[in-house]
Amino acid sequence: MDARTYPAKATPKSLRTRARILDAAMRLFAEIGYHNATNSVIAETAKLTRGAMLYHFATREELVEAAISHIELARARLFERAAAASVTQGYDASEQAIEAYWALLHETAFVAFAELEAAARTEPMLRPRLAAAQAAFDRAQVGDRFGAMAQAGADPRFQASRDLGRFLLEGLARGAMTYDEPARRARLLAVVKRAVRMLNRKGDIHDLWGE
Repeated sequence: MDARTYPAKATPKSLRTRARILDAAMRLFAEIGYHNATNSVIAETAKLTRGAMLYHFATREELVEAAISHIELARARLFERAAAASVTQGYDASEQAIEAYWALLHETAFVAFAELEAAARTEPMLRPRLAAAQAAFDRAQVGDRFGAMAQAGADPRFQASRDLGRFLLEGLARGAMTYDEPARRARLLAVVKRAVRMLNRKGDIHDLWGE
């Protein structure tokens, strides 16, 4: 394996330390943001000396590359568990998928990745390093798994229903509501569910606004 990804002495202790560093990085990206989560702050949170941190990640670039892979693996595992738990008989599949994805967007791994995507707008070093993880998640996780969870087919209409649900939920999760937040979010989630149902040929345009 690449020496940048695994140190020369890949002992169990070394791998546990690396995992602790990457868990700290993921949590700090989510809690205080990419730019505030410097290597020194991450090392302090992981209870490591500067020398120990440099042994595992000599540069910011090495840490970021490993952290992206770590976060993406965490997102994939969360998605797999959500997909396995989302099948409930007698309950609309698209609604289950929407509720499952909405819950996932508030998990640390998803919040951390969203922070990296936001930071990449002004951080050139991040953009190319995120691209592969974004593409893999778009197709393998949201594309295949979310579609299966919602029981959506592969034609353009079903793909549009999946994308509508996904991007509306992601925007809603990242948006800032300054008043009456619980009620407004609940109304928007209800409309998203109805819109996805309509595109999946399970509802009528007149059903969009509900009761």
